[in-house]
Amino acid sequence: MALFGSSEKDSTASKKIRPTVLRVQNVAKELLALAKSYDVKVNTIDFNILEVQTYTRMSDGTKETEWEEISQDELYELDDASALLNPHFQIKQMYEVEFFSKKEDVPYKDFHLAIGANATKCKVYLRIKEGSEISYSSRLEKELQILINKQKVRAGILIYIFDEMMDEVISKICAHIRVQEKVTYAKNETILIAESYEPTLTLNDKLILHYNKEEKIDEHHKVNYASRGFIKAVKKDEILIEYVKAQLGKAGRNCRGEFMAPKEIEEDSSPSFTVDETIREEDTPKSICYIANKNGYISFENNVYAIKTDVAMDEISFKKTGNIVSGLDSDVKISVKEANFDKDAIGMGMEVEVSEIDIEGNVGSNAKLRALRATISGQTHKTAEVRADKLSINVHKGTAYGKNIHITRLEHGVVDGDVVEISQALGGEIRAIEINIEICASHVKATASKLIEIQKLRGSENTFIIDPLLKRSVKQDLHQNTEAIEKFEFEIRDLKKDVQKYKDLVQGGMTSFNDVKKRLVHYKKNGIKMPDSFVKKYKQFQKIQEHLKALEDTLSFKKNELEIAKSKTSVFQDDITDARIINRDSWKGYNEIIFKMLEPPIDLVFKPKEGSSAKIFGVVEVDDGEFEIQALDE
Repeated sequence: MALFGSSEKDSTASKKIRPTVLRVQNVAKELLALAKSYDVKVNTIDFNILEVQTYTRMSDGTKETEWEEISQDELYELDDASALLNPHFQIKQMYEVEFFSKKEDVPYKDFHLAIGANATKCKVYLRIKEGSEISYSSRLEKELQILINKQKVRAGILIYIFDEMMDEVISKICAHIRVQEKVTYAKNETILIAESYEPTLTLNDKLILHYNKEEKIDEHHKVNYASRGFIKAVKKDEILIEYVKAQLGKAGRNCRGEFMAPKEIEEDSSPSFTVDETIREEDTPKSICYIANKNGYISFENNVYAIKTDVAMDEISFKKTGNIVSGLDSDVKISVKEANFDKDAIGMGMEVEVSEIDIEGNVGSNAKLRALRATISGQTHKTAEVRADKLSINVHKGTAYGKNIHITRLEHGVVDGDVVEISQALGGEIRAIEINIEICASHVKATASKLIEIQKLRGSENTFIIDPLLKRSVKQDLHQNTEAIEKFEFEIRDLKKDVQKYKDLVQGGMTSFNDVKKRLVHYKKNGIKMPDSFVKKYKQFQKIQEHLKALEDTLSFKKNELEIAKSKTSVFQDDITDARIINRDSWKGYNEIIFKMLEPPIDLVFKPKEGSSAKIFGVVEVDDGEFEIQALDE
């Protein structure tokens, strides 16, 4: 069996095809047919192009006309858009080809060429493969043209048409090889060798809902199902919807000579809706844009798009709405009315961000609410967070941030604002510039930078603190100012050393300078040429004097800057001396008053005695740099 198999293999390998001349249109197809008839592999067959004949005709599909041959001299005249882009124009090539068995000793066998094209076959590229080797010969240009044309014909690409640049490409390749004598290609090279008329694709119409933004996926590729976009917030002048009109493509013809007609337009997305006055239309040749005339959210009812700002609902929850994040500047106003106070109006873990919100009900655990104005008639859970410039809460147990905050009853919650008013404080932490508490019970920690005022004190274990650096921005200003003072002091110390150094130089050289100056005046007066050494010494001393003056000016400037910086620090200190803690009621139980000083950085502590009727407390400087908390007059 092994011997038989070996004999059969040798017989196949040794098969030769008789040189055959055929007139064909499709060389690749004929190669396959020959390989099959001779029972050999296609890659064992080679061919030469003996003659090329090019034919054209006009045909409208109803009446066929005769093919007319055109000469090779006329081929480049075909490269004309008026003919080639005519759908009735046809072109083909016939090749007289000699087929024969590939010889073992093939010229340029180490020079590996390939022909490729883009998807439309309108651009044809020559690819020289990495590792190809070639040496120069006098027939190189002609041989390369033959090699490339054989590759093109095998790929069904017309030759001598659309390839005007090929001669220049071959010329450059040969010039490079001629200079180097022998070239080895270190990497693949791709060169354009033919280009016909690229068609333009037909674009069908489409309707783009820009307002319907897709939910972003986080870094772990998980969709946040709570953010389902119950409200689609939009901004003024934002493109909401865009109807892209259909565009008929342009015809082309590829390097195979095939006409490429554009597809017919399919229109199935044209708008069937209408819009009201809150949305405007802008019609252009390519599209119709529907643009918002105001901020708000987009509404679609009865086939009409509109922008609205007010929306009412029973609850905001994972099940019904998901998160509602329209933005603080969206002008969206929400009213949430949950009649059952056993349920949350804002559900557990919900996020809400709107311009204004009124909540008749409770804010649930881990909920986050952000608005410019917010009213909560129920209570906030201890893990809820609320942020609003203007904020009103009935019962507060969570964390609240804002500018102007009013809380009816604080129950161990946290409040951080500018001006905070609390009707009844039953424990909790308050931070603000000014704090006013109508009724203060026990375990309240109130920290203000200017004022704490209590109308009625009903409990004890309270701490009232004045801290001028309460606000982060103020603390940052002081930190920057302290750094500036340290910098100025360091620079002034170095400048003083430099000033003294140059003062010593000036004083030590003044006598010599005056002598040189007199001599130079004498030389000038008597028309005598001044010695270069004297002029040089005079100019050097002048430069030292000028540098000293510049140093003194800089030192004076830095001293002024240091005084300004120090005065800023004293302003921070003055703020605390102007701050007040006021209790309009008598003191009960154990309470503490604390003033946080800056210079020196210590806490002044005062514990009012039970029953004391002293109402207003502030910091008084009792001695130079010594302060204490005292009861003050109205």
